[in-house]
Parts: sequence; C-alpha cells; structure tokens
Amino acid sequence: MERNDTSSIRDGSAGVRQIVMVLHGPEIFDSGNAAWLAKVLSPKRILVAGVMARAAAEESGLPSEFMCVPPSVAIRALGEPGFLANQGKNPDSGRIFGEMVASRVGGEGLIQVECASREVICWNRNADATAVDISERTGYPILERIAPVRSFDQGFRIIRGCVSGEAVFVNGIVIGTATGPEVIIRSDGGEVIAVSGIRIKPHGLEKLRRAGPVDVSRAWCKTGNLRSRSPISAQRRVCTGRVIFIDHCGHHLYKEIGEKDVCGMVTVGDDTTAVCGHIGAHLGIPVLGIVDGDSDNIVPERYAEGSLLAIAKGVSDDDLGKEISHLIPGGSTSWDVCVSHILAAIGNRAEIRKPPMK
Repeated sequence: MERNDTSSIRDGSAGVRQIVMVLHGPEIFDSGNAAWLAKVLSPKRILVAGVMARAAAEESGLPSEFMCVPPSVAIRALGEPGFLANQGKNPDSGRIFGEMVASRVGGEGLIQVECASREVICWNRNADATAVDISERTGYPILERIAPVRSFDQGFRIIRGCVSGEAVFVNGIVIGTATGPEVIIRSDGGEVIAVSGIRIKPHGLEKLRRAGPVDVSRAWCKTGNLRSRSPISAQRRVCTGRVIFIDHCGHHLYKEIGEKDVCGMVTVGDDTTAVCGHIGAHLGIPVLGIVDGDSDNIVPERYAEGSLLAIAKGVSDDDLGKEISHLIPGGSTSWDVCVSHILAAIGNRAEIRKPPMK
C-alpha cells in the first residue's frame, strides 16, 4: 500500500537522525546515492555490510563502520534502531532483496530505502514517524508490504530476481549461471544439486564440495556480478610483510588482511583471484593468482602493481595451489622473493602473465 498523505503521523522526536543506516552492496556507493542519502538523512551512524560494499565505501570516502556479514545479521546485531539502504540491479530485484532481509530480521519489521525503485518500503510494520521522515527528506513514497517470516526448508532453496546468464553463488563460490528469473537448488548429503533455472559449472561444485557440507537452505546464495565498476587503484602499500594465502574464499578477504602489514596475496581460483585482485588494487596489495583461465567475470579485472597470474597447464589450479601453499613464509618476507620462489617451484606447469593494472 502506498502512503502519500503522511502529515498526520509526523513526529520529529523519532526521526531518522536518531537511527543507524545499514548500507548494502557497492552500487549504492558507485552511483553516488550513498553519499546523497548520508547528506539528506544525516543518520546517527552508517554501517556497511558486505565485502565489495566495503571496498566501494572506502573508495567513496564516506565515513562508515564495516561488518563483512549479510545485512540481516548486521541489523540484528545493532542493538538499536536501524534501516536498510540498498540499490538493486533493477527495482524488482531490490524489492526481492528487501523482502528476503525482512523475513530474516523478524521482530518489529524493517524499513528499506530502495534506490533502484525510489521507494521507502515498510516490511511487516506500519509507516511510522521514522519512515515518514525518510520519505519527506528523500521524496520517495512509502509502501507497506508483508514479508513472510522465513521458514528454513532444509535442503531446498529458491533464488529469485535472477537475470539469465549471470553467475550463481553459494557461499562465495560460483556454481553455475542462471537461465531464467528463478534458480532452484537443493542439497543432498551436503552436496548441492541443480533443480531448475541454472546451468551448472562442475568445477564450481567441486570447489564447493571441498569446502565442506552445505545446507542450501541456510547458505549464502546470490546471483549477479559482485561489482560493475573498476576499483580506484592505490599506490603499493608495502613491499615487505606478511603474505597471505586465499583458497576459494575471497569473501573472507578482509578478515585475512587484518592489520596493514600484508605485502601480498597468493590466491587460488579464477573468481577468488578476481575478487582479491579487485580489492587488492583498491588497497595497493599485489596478487599472485593460481588460475585455470575460466573466470566468470564477476568483477572488472584490476590488480595492484607487482601482481602476476599463473595459468595452470596440465594440472588444475586447485592441485597447484595446494602444492605451493606450503612455500609461503609464516612471518615477514619480501613479496618479490616469495613470488620468485613460488614461480621456480611451478616451473613450466603454468603460463605466467601480467594482469591488467591501472
């Protein structure tokens, strides 16, 4: 239901300035809408959920706090009132995403500011003074909608709002491409099985299998690119320090980086390398990527100075990565020396290339 006449429930004492804005996804930053919302709403705090959203937020310069968790988890953990701000790939996907978050938040419902549809959506709650305040400041109309409380149908998952041809992720690993607006998968014995709407990528399922059993009803699932804009490249951070090893879990990257003593990343897998390279370019951290050459183009390729790709020949990137993981020093080292040792061990089993940088 759309609400146009909101003057009767105006109450400045419960306005948006007293609550937290939780921002999701990089597009809301890259479009400039995050900065605009911060200016017109002046929320108490700005919290960013997600890995690529953090990179985009840092590039934007908008003062923010970061949690590399799904927005529903971030909102539940707040301990104070908050609302979700998002920019879906289109209006329908934005609403579907908000419904999903609202179904997981429970409690008093959710206020969503959806920039793709230019709406303030009140999920499972009436339009109160906070929603009215947001609406008046943004010019977005208010809608009241119901999001069914999510029931976990163990071993079964429907992913809605897909676009044909885009990547399908389960726990950060691309398992295939969507063939229509809805992807249905199930899990049996901890393994993911396609039901409909997806063209499976066998190598992706192999990687997911190695990561451990999966219950798709509770897994992190999404479709689409992780970011459409290239990162803003930074100068090389340090040439000596820790080298970290990332094997098919690029969505945990910020947890691995920690303090500013990381001088480089050795990564395994095309998509993991692309994500780490993208964020590495933003942070000034080079990557040595062990890849097969079958990237799903989930982010624009950009890498920091000093990066290299080793494209495996006659061996899988997984097997090569497992072997060279033991060559990474545990303490401080020179990035160039570390890379030289690894390349010597790889020998002629990979083609070495320089990836795109600035």
